[in-house]
Amino acid sequence: VTTILIGLISLAALLFDTFQDGLPWLSLRFLTNFWSRHPEEAGIVAALAGSIWIIGLTAAFSFPLGVSAALYLEEYASKNWFTSFIRLNIANLAGVPSIVYGILGLGLFVEALALGRSLMAGALTMTLLILPTIIIASQEAIRSVPRAYREGAYALGATPWQVTRGVVLPQAFPGILTGTILALSRAIGEAAPLIVISGLVYVRFVPTGPLDSFTVMPLQIFNWVTLPQPEFRGLAAAGITVLLAVLLSMNSIAIYIRNRYQKRAR
Repeated sequence: VTTILIGLISLAALLFDTFQDGLPWLSLRFLTNFWSRHPEEAGIVAALAGSIWIIGLTAAFSFPLGVSAALYLEEYASKNWFTSFIRLNIANLAGVPSIVYGILGLGLFVEALALGRSLMAGALTMTLLILPTIIIASQEAIRSVPRAYREGAYALGATPWQVTRGVVLPQAFPGILTGTILALSRAIGEAAPLIVISGLVYVRFVPTGPLDSFTVMPLQIFNWVTLPQPEFRGLAAAGITVLLAVLLSMNSIAIYIRNRYQKRAR
């Protein structure tokens, strides 16, 4: 209890310090301007748009892949040493440092698939990063559905796919969405993999397609922190505030969807 209390106090102090430094810089101009050498003219619009693109593409790739893999492993795959080996390696991949995924993305997506240093390469790299987390969370949610529900559906003549679609998925979906929320929350704050595949910092345009160059908010914040002028640290605090707002908004929408499905499942 003492450790939790100390952690909460430290977090509150950190948030207070961030808001105190960042709120004076937070304005419509900050949200609509591009990067500038002059602090009073600098903004975060390119990084904000890049982060939204990255998280949207990552969700589009990782959610169906992760849920499909979890369904296959839990509902269709044979219980043998090979599937146990796959499960073990998925758990191990969840603990791999993010910088390793950045190196893999650089070699596979940027070079081998010739996607260049684009949003698509960044999103596919982040998909690799969070996919193990989504698979593990989805497996746990699917495993928590009582066996009696499946047996009842089979007794009524349902096929395996009808059981999966009509019984297992509706019951497991709230847990699946919770795991996806946590995974995407990690992805939106990651900088190391995108530095490796050379997500840019000095961007003065908003991406309009998945093959465009990009920057993201963590990279922009890191860049401002490293600059010598004290005003840029205020901009970094404002950027952190925007990043937290995007993260909380994304989580709120996902939690609302999860709760709606939870009520339907009941």
